[in-house]
Amino acid sequence: MLIIFFLLLMLRVGRCTDSLIFETKTVGVGDNVTLTCTRQTSALEQETLFWFRLISGDLPEFLGGTFSFDYDGVNKTPRITAKQEPGTFLLHISQTKLSDTGVYYCVKVKDLDMIFLNGTFLRVKEPDITAVVQVPLSDSVRPGDPVTLQCSVLSDSEKKTCPGDHSVFWFRAGSGESHPSLIYTHGNSGDECEKSPEAHSPQKCVYNFSKNISSSDAGTYYCAVASCGEILFGNGTKLDTEETRTRSQTDNAVVFLLCAVLVISLIVLAFLIYAIKCDNAAVPLQKISGGQKSQQRKEDMQVYSAVVFTMMKTDRGAIKDAKAAERERIYTAVKAFVLD
Repeated sequence: MLIIFFLLLMLRVGRCTDSLIFETKTVGVGDNVTLTCTRQTSALEQETLFWFRLISGDLPEFLGGTFSFDYDGVNKTPRITAKQEPGTFLLHISQTKLSDTGVYYCVKVKDLDMIFLNGTFLRVKEPDITAVVQVPLSDSVRPGDPVTLQCSVLSDSEKKTCPGDHSVFWFRAGSGESHPSLIYTHGNSGDECEKSPEAHSPQKCVYNFSKNISSSDAGTYYCAVASCGEILFGNGTKLDTEETRTRSQTDNAVVFLLCAVLVISLIVLAFLIYAIKCDNAAVPLQKISGGQKSQQRKEDMQVYSAVVFTMMKTDRGAIKDAKAAERERIYTAVKAFVLD
């Protein structure tokens, strides 16, 4: 990398464009940063673009290069990537560290000229506010009782990158509200802060918010600290009044009863449906059984009638034959008597 940079120094260096852009970016440790450089595509002019980083006390560092025309090559290290995008040549730094603080230059080389297109001073800082702690309330309060909410702010003044003290705000988020509302602002007196005698130990500031509570003050109270353009929120303190808790318990009881009634109604409905299905299934069986009994009676009557009829028919035939035989005997006897 140093060889490439020394070769570039042999070119005619020292010229900047009239539209040189220089800016300052401030990010926190662990943030992602993307720097862009305009890339003008031309088929007639062959140009190359480079990203360099200048860090105090170190030699210039080459980060990546490309051509003015469309090129798929990517310069990549574990956290830094230099590649083309449509019309730009970008440098992406992921999970920034304090060591990434420095000046980043985008340089264009055309023929024997090296032109500085833009520069960015990247400042990576640690937040001076290390923690915002809120102490939860142990018990619920009754309307009219005084309540004191406490917020502890831990900060490191040695890491502070902006002048002035931090500001503390109190917000309340009610149960029926979509956004928290600002209810109190602490001044910048700094009387609430105490410095630990140990070296490199954080500074602790304690802020108290006192108020006589009414039934409409129930909700979650947040402590917010603004410092150096950033706002940090505490974990919140939930405030419940006895009236609110009683109402909540009543609502829970009503919901439980409604659920119980619904379950019982579903059970009764299922039982009725089952009973109706059983009745509908029993009616065809009765009809089939009744039909079979009626048919059995008809068959028995037919059999009985046939038997009776057959017997009657047989008896009449026998009587008739007897009479015929009797007449035949009488006729024969008469005939014999006459002939005689």
